Amino acid sequence: MAENLVSKIEKQLPSFSKGQKLIATYISDHCDEAAFMTASKLGNAVGVSESTVVRFATELGYDGYPKLQHAMQEMIREKLTSVQRIDVTAKRIGKKDILEFILQEEIDRINSTIEETSKEDFYNAVDAISKARKIYIFAVRSSEALANFLGYYYSMIFGNVTVINTYSETEISEKLMRMCKDDVMIGISFPRYSKAAVFAVQTARKRGAKAIALTDSLISPLADSADYLLLARSGMASVVDSLVAPLGMINALIVATVLNRREEAEKTFNTLEEIWSQYKVYKKSGEDDALDKK
Repeated sequence: MAENLVSKIEKQLPSFSKGQKLIATYISDHCDEAAFMTASKLGNAVGVSESTVVRFATELGYDGYPKLQHAMQEMIREKLTSVQRIDVTAKRIGKKDILEFILQEEIDRINSTIEETSKEDFYNAVDAISKARKIYIFAVRSSEALANFLGYYYSMIFGNVTVINTYSETEISEKLMRMCKDDVMIGISFPRYSKAAVFAVQTARKRGAKAIALTDSLISPLADSADYLLLARSGMASVVDSLVAPLGMINALIVATVLNRREEAEKTFNTLEEIWSQYKVYKKSGEDDALDKK
């Protein structure tokens, strides 16, 4: 896994200039505030120029200040309690309109997702899912909702789906014991990252299956374990984890896979329509009411 922000700062601290040391100290002491500052505002808070802040980000190995800012946001999401997260959000929003503020942040995260996600990995993932004998989906905590959403549609269309949402290594192992090289694992994890998700993805790879990671950063522990990496920006909205961009990525996966297996999908939905029609006729016949009276 890639180095985290704290490790990078500690390792390079002796080589920093006076201005860079001021930035490093401010980030260490006030990361909850610095994580949501522009380069200009951070420079003003520390007493250095905006260009010094940008050079500091580059010095740490980040491709520009936005990457450093994202690393800071990830760090505080890992460490802050729910009460602290509410406090941080209240300070950031201030007197702004809450609805507009939150939705604008979601728009920004979706735009970042479009820029950062590898289209090659996306279409390779779609191809792997389309060819899979069986599809396994793993997620826990707030990411579980994403797994259930994806699993619902894939189960309806393809039928060969297992959704896993447990922390138990024994249960995970039992679910994966029949996995083979013709299968696919989709591991979903966002801060706070799940060790169970990493275990599931690594186990899948050991068994020869293709592993797809849906996460938010190259420093995510899932990143190094996957064959294909799908990056979708997540964020922090008070006590709520923002999963709008990840859900957008999942919608894109579903649509792309359906179009890849269009004939099979059309057959499935035609069958579904046929069963619904039969049930409507059955209900109109009044036979279900007669059964209820018995």
